[in-house]
Amino acid sequence: MKYIYVMLASLIMLVSCKKAETAGVVDDSQARIDSMKMEMVKQKAIDSMKIEMAKQEAAQATKEKEKEVVIVRQTTQAAAPAPAARKKWSSTAKGAVIGAGVGAVTGAVISKKKGEGAIIGGLAGAGVGAGTGAIIDSKKKE
Repeated sequence: MKYIYVMLASLIMLVSCKKAETAGVVDDSQARIDSMKMEMVKQKAIDSMKIEMAKQEAAQATKEKEKEVVIVRQTTQAAAPAPAARKKWSSTAKGAVIGAGVGAVTGAVISKKKGEGAIIGGLAGAGVGAGTGAIIDSKKKE
């Protein structure tokens, strides 16, 4: 009788182990399928990023080619001569011109003889303006 109990206990343990293995296999299969699905989702994301990067690189290459074309066009044309640097007016010259204008207008307004007043006022204004400009020039040099 002991022999039967031992055999029965062994059979129950063997059957229960097979059920545990079968249950684990189903869970493992589902876990593998789930992990494969996750990997596929990750791979799709990676692929889409690669496509976007390729598009950006193509756009960048196109921009660089456009720049190269512009540079080539610039180098094939004859270089335009640089405009001559304009000499700036000195403060003496500016003062003389401004003084002459202001003096001429003032002389014409004040004088009864408009022409003579404008000439005299212009000469006097030019002298005063030139003197003031000379003083400013000397201060700039220092």
